[in-house]
Amino acid sequence: MTDHNHLRNIAIIAHVDHGKTTMVDQLLRQSGTFRANQQVAERVMDSNDLERERGITILAKCTSVTWKGTQINIVDTPGHADFGGEVERILSMVDGVVVLVDAAEGPMPQTKFVTTKALAKGLRPIVVINKADRPDARAHQVHDEVFDLFAALDANDEQLDFPTLFASAKQGWASTELEGEHKDMAPLFDLIVRHVPAPEADAEAPFAMLVTTLEYDSYLGRVLTGRIHSGRARANMTVKSLRPDGTAIEQGRLTKLLAFRGIERVPVEEVEAGDIVAIAGLTETTVADTICDPAVETPIAAQAIDPPTLSMTFTINDSPLAGREGDKVTSRMLRARLLREAEGNVAITVRESADKDAFEVSGRGELQLGVLIETMRREGYEMSISRPRVIYRNDPATGQRLEPIEEVVVDVDEDYVGVVVEKLGQRRGEMTDMRPSGGAKTRVNFLVPSRGLIGYHGEFLTDTRGTGIMSRLFHGYAPHKGPIEGRRNGVLISTGAGTAVAYALWYLEERGPLFINPGEAVYEGMIIGEHSRGNDLEVNPLKTKQLTNIRTTSKDEAIRLTPPRQMSLEASIAYVEEDELVEVTPKSIRLRKKLLDPNARKRASRAAEAEAS
Repeated sequence: MTDHNHLRNIAIIAHVDHGKTTMVDQLLRQSGTFRANQQVAERVMDSNDLERERGITILAKCTSVTWKGTQINIVDTPGHADFGGEVERILSMVDGVVVLVDAAEGPMPQTKFVTTKALAKGLRPIVVINKADRPDARAHQVHDEVFDLFAALDANDEQLDFPTLFASAKQGWASTELEGEHKDMAPLFDLIVRHVPAPEADAEAPFAMLVTTLEYDSYLGRVLTGRIHSGRARANMTVKSLRPDGTAIEQGRLTKLLAFRGIERVPVEEVEAGDIVAIAGLTETTVADTICDPAVETPIAAQAIDPPTLSMTFTINDSPLAGREGDKVTSRMLRARLLREAEGNVAITVRESADKDAFEVSGRGELQLGVLIETMRREGYEMSISRPRVIYRNDPATGQRLEPIEEVVVDVDEDYVGVVVEKLGQRRGEMTDMRPSGGAKTRVNFLVPSRGLIGYHGEFLTDTRGTGIMSRLFHGYAPHKGPIEGRRNGVLISTGAGTAVAYALWYLEERGPLFINPGEAVYEGMIIGEHSRGNDLEVNPLKTKQLTNIRTTSKDEAIRLTPPRQMSLEASIAYVEEDELVEVTPKSIRLRKKLLDPNARKRASRAAEAEAS
């Protein structure tokens, strides 16, 4: 084995919004990566438009800094549980992890998830208690909670003897002591160099590299990123690729070798074992495959990924308004895009229907699938999306039906604890713990079926007046918990096609809240509002005022409409029932019935009733 003492590979892992990307910003600044006068965006690693809009990291990304002659490759990871697949696969690239924990919130569900994976791989963690400058910080108490978490996760003695730093990524300092003068991030840099082992790999052995991320570049084609486990690679070198089972995929040349230097990828002529690099030149190789010298026969073992728990059906948009706003509308285009996503995103699986025009897409949660749909609509795709369904299993021993259960942690003001406990109880949730969490807030832990959480997040924010924080994490499969009450209200369904008229909508307001504005295009079978009662109601939003030649002294009443309820993509996906779809285009999100013809809906309803009896 060759010792690469000039190199360190680390991942920064934490719960969502605990400050990972801000921390990476400071490491890049203080290592001298940027020029003194260089204009750099805040949270520079969140380069994706969706990441900037939502304020979360979605994709794992690599960067590199140099500190006192040591090159430190840093992987910034997502904090949301739905993107846990990104974290799982990159842990095979690193030799150490920095576990970031909020000094006020303490360890949260995603902290537990990623730490479990890191400890199982034998990685020795560095704990950084971030946001120590918060007025409600309880840094020493959080330090004890982290130790208890590690002990509960069966960490070995070496892992339990973890070094701890207190930090404020926003203010740009890290220190071994809370009190005293705080200058910069130098203590964290020094600790990484001292505590994280250098990668041990044989640079003289044949070249072998495990692919962990895949992206597409308009000039280079497929760009594959991973860590070199052995040997050296040179530009234009001949390589082959192997699947995890050892079967050969393709043979080709490395047309481009890219090393990470700061936030940029720099072309290089040669790279060696232990480094994290990106390569181009192969056309079929994907995530979890091994790229190696033609003489190598055994692939590198890839990390197992937890299975998806939620699925949706994607179909082509067949509404009367199809093709007006998007340029990618055929099932062939939809199929190619979904298969490309499944290739690079190991947490998503795609299965075609028998008639080839519908695709069942499975993932970790609503947010992950919602981000995929939002990305596709921005690329010009039109499609119809079904209500999310959980993926059931059967117990092989008893044949009992099992469903996915999630661990839910909520931090709410004491005034709202009652309504949250009541609502999650209605959704078959079981409370496992309740205790004060500081700042007049209460932390409540639940185990809730995944299907009970579909669409709950918006309701939770309403119930807690926007002050509550809810985190969720896949817990495991358990026996089916029984029926959960769905949406109580019916919907208002348009009976005609055309442009919605303010006069007609004014009369329909008394039937329930509307989803559309006057002047919007509607069609038969489109859902234009929510009925105030439990049944669906067919209405005419096109009705205009009858004009006469009789003049009166009184003026016509001015029509004042209540602003319609704006349905976001996530809210729409959670709102629809089994017989409804969400129509997604680059400019619009509409709700509709699966069967647009009212007579076809009646026949389907009678057939369902006959089958049930």
